[in-house]
Formats: sequence, C-alpha cells, structure tokens
Amino acid sequence: MKSNAQDTSSGISAKLKELRAKAGLTQEELAKRSGVGLRFVREVEQGKATVRVDKVNQVLALFGYHLEAVKDHETTP
Repeated sequence: MKSNAQDTSSGISAKLKELRAKAGLTQEELAKRSGVGLRFVREVEQGKATVRVDKVNQVLALFGYHLEAVKDHETTP
C-alpha cells in the first residue's frame, strides 16, 4: 500500500512527464530552460519522494503550474 508521500510523488512525476512530452522537450532541455540540473529532473520524473518543493515549483512554473498545500478531505465516522 502506498503512503500519501508516494502517491504525491507519483502524481508529480506523471504530471511533469506529461507536461514535458506535450511541450516536446527532452529532460535536458527542460532542465536547461527551468534552471535546474538534469539530475533533479530525472529524480522527479522517477518519483523520488524527497525533492525540494521550491525547485519543483521552479520547473512547473515553466508550464504555468505550481504546488500548494490543500486540506485533505475529512471523513465522518
């Protein structure tokens, strides 16, 4: 069973891959255009659970996206 952190990293990974593919960019091009290292792009796309949020936002900003904290849905007993 995946944890919330794993679900989040998988979701970020999938979205970044999708955005990069739609833009027709290689990982190298994305890294250069967003100002982060190639290793960082690869790690995010591979679903690394511990990455710097500011750097993820730096990459996502290239596509007009950002990460933000939202409250989980509350369950009623």
